[in-house]
Amino acid sequence: MLYAIQGTGNGHISRANELIPELDKYGELDLLVSGTQVDLQLIRPPAYRFKGLSFYFGKKGGIDFKKTITRNYLFKSLREMRALSLARYDVIFNDFEPISAWAAHISNIPVVGFGHQASFMSQKVPRPKHTDSSGEWILRNYAPVKKYIGFHFEEYDTNIFHPVIRREVRNASPTEQQHYTVYLPAFGDEKIIPYLSSFKKITWHVFQNTQYEPITPETFL
Repeated sequence: MLYAIQGTGNGHISRANELIPELDKYGELDLLVSGTQVDLQLIRPPAYRFKGLSFYFGKKGGIDFKKTITRNYLFKSLREMRALSLARYDVIFNDFEPISAWAAHISNIPVVGFGHQASFMSQKVPRPKHTDSSGEWILRNYAPVKKYIGFHFEEYDTNIFHPVIRREVRNASPTEQQHYTVYLPAFGDEKIIPYLSSFKKITWHVFQNTQYEPITPETFL
């Protein structure tokens, strides 16, 4: 089996770490990862590692298409797609990963796509009132598959299921600590902080990749 994982964002890797031990029960499993925009690590090294076609998020809540185009190595990715041999795998699972999806598409090898993005292949999944045509095109063509298993917050269709939740979360003992947690990596601080600051009596914990520290000789050193 081959399990191909999208390396943009932490959600795909987090889900993979939960699913890998389960897939191991059914046979020999190879992992493939493409993309560079991720902070988490897989529980074991992948057999294939590609730079791939990563999405770069802006600071206003969406994909920065200019940065995405200029920072991706399109021709290298095309060579990777054509060079990747998938014929020896009986089953290929694809979590919105483009290199293996297009390699399989070129060779007419069946792939099962799964994940949150896969759920949008069903027209029963709710969309915004104003359709985002570029977003819909990406969902259909970025990692093309014909068969899919979707994960969503509601089971909108027969092959859509609830999300995979990490065992650390399932087994956690939550406590109420009088603050709200915010995780919006596609928004910059200049967007988040003014908005949250307008709520004067609420404490916010904002998870970002940037940490601000006061300038002192000790910490600066």
